[in-house]
Amino acid sequence: MFGVGVPEMIILGIIGVLLFGKRLPEVGRSLGKGIMEFKKGVSGVQDEIDRASSGQSSSRSSYSAADDREEATAPRFEPPPEEKPAQAQPAHAAEQPLSHTTA
Repeated sequence: MFGVGVPEMIILGIIGVLLFGKRLPEVGRSLGKGIMEFKKGVSGVQDEIDRASSGQSSSRSSYSAADDREEATAPRFEPPPEEKPAQAQPAHAAEQPLSHTTA
């Protein structure tokens, strides 16, 4: 584990006894409790990640303003409706006056 062998462990133990003396068992217990709480926290975070990735909601739901937002959509382009061209009149009809008077 981390390249720590027996000689390194002995040296660390001697340093621990020199630094902490009679309080060494108490320090060891508190260190062990801290490590266990850290592992529980890490496993809790891992469980939440697994739950979120599988689509399940967690037991405690938190409100987020992002949940109430509507999706932004770009306006759609609709071309103007095509107007039907006026009825083309023959060229000779356009030259005749509108009112016919017979003489």
